[in-house]
Amino acid sequence: MGDVLAGIHATWEFETDAVLIRFERGIRAPKLFQTLRERRVPHEALASVTLSPGKRGTVVLHAVPRAGADPLMAAADGQLKEGCDPYRLVLPADRETLAEYYADELRACLGPERGEPAERFLVAAPEPPLQFKAYDGKASFDGRNISFRWFWTGASTAKWKAGDQSFAVSDLSGVEWRSPDVLDGYLRLVRRGVDAGPAQPDQDPAAVVFGLGYGPVHESLPFAAAVLQAVRGTDRAVPVPVPVPVGAGRRDPADIADRIRHLGDLHQAGLVTDEEFTAKKAELLAEL
Repeated sequence: MGDVLAGIHATWEFETDAVLIRFERGIRAPKLFQTLRERRVPHEALASVTLSPGKRGTVVLHAVPRAGADPLMAAADGQLKEGCDPYRLVLPADRETLAEYYADELRACLGPERGEPAERFLVAAPEPPLQFKAYDGKASFDGRNISFRWFWTGASTAKWKAGDQSFAVSDLSGVEWRSPDVLDGYLRLVRRGVDAGPAQPDQDPAAVVFGLGYGPVHESLPFAAAVLQAVRGTDRAVPVPVPVPVGAGRRDPADIADRIRHLGDLHQAGLVTDEEFTAKKAELLAEL
């Protein structure tokens, strides 16, 4: 097709074998869209296309992905709010005829397998390195390993006793993401050949818990999608670049600086003594 359809918060470009979705980065655009920036969705990744009336004089062009075709939607598992669905293009009602034309054209491109789950991921997840702050720790992913660095103010005693955690992608079988928009949101890593951890994520060293302002959707969901895509690496269609580690046994200086700042906040709040602050700071600097 090769045409462009501009809507509210996104523009769809119709290519010969795919739809290229470019998201706006304005103040009013959902933060998840701003994080995703753009996504290329092959026709074979789609199950159906619909056009329906929207709110306040709009129409909505909605492309529904096949189950298992998009790691972002697989990780979300139906928890995304309607306004954050990256497959919805909201248009002014006066473009309904044009939108119907493109909907028909796109439907004609769908293959016979559209009703079946995809055997591999067909849409790329955001590329690592990625990181975000949860309530009880900082989660980082470099393409090969996921690390959890616990915060003194949020982590449970069980997590402190277990210590900071690092998980190789090859040791995982999946990811559980429960939206931070609900009270008990969390991200949990599912390990191969390991019994499920504690039922409560705040007690599980393989999980980080969310809270008000911690682990927001636009940070934690792309993270979960990237990990999920890497876990299923042998089946994915889109390669994930794997960065070369910088110095074995050494931590990211930015991570160390972040932890020192956090330690300083605790010191200023009177939760850490002068001696404890000095000793812990020295330990962290020694890891550089």
